[in-house]
Amino acid sequence: MASDRDWESGKGLLGIDDPAEWDAAWERGESCLGTAAIGLALQCSLEEASPRIVRATQLPHPEQRGYAFTAAGTAARLNRELTPELYAVLRREGPKGLAEDAINDTLTRDGAEQGGGLVAAVRGRRRGDAAGGARASFPALILFPTAA
Repeated sequence: MASDRDWESGKGLLGIDDPAEWDAAWERGESCLGTAAIGLALQCSLEEASPRIVRATQLPHPEQRGYAFTAAGTAARLNRELTPELYAVLRREGPKGLAEDAINDTLTRDGAEQGGGLVAAVRGRRRGDAAGGARASFPALILFPTAA
């Protein structure tokens, strides 16, 4: 219930299940958007949570930005895949710093098929699909090559 949420302290934000509520908080410039992004990752579909998690990774406050990367890792673990936008954010941030745990949570080691490297499943639209249409998984995309 939205009335149980405190955007200043973060209380109740892990239970947020309405992307429109997160969007309104973004417009108001609320301070705990990274925390709320974790809630969206837990409560909403990957398609609903992903664009908000991506926006939260650009927050000015390092702690809340870190929570956004926690949300990315949570979404990946729960859905066993990433959207192309989340993939791009993790790749851009790199394997160190704020994204390190999210990347470690998201990726697996791939052996023979890719010649070694960190890989992730990425969800994307097939060419010609309408919004909400069928999805394709692309399981062996190298995010960060490892030394052989």
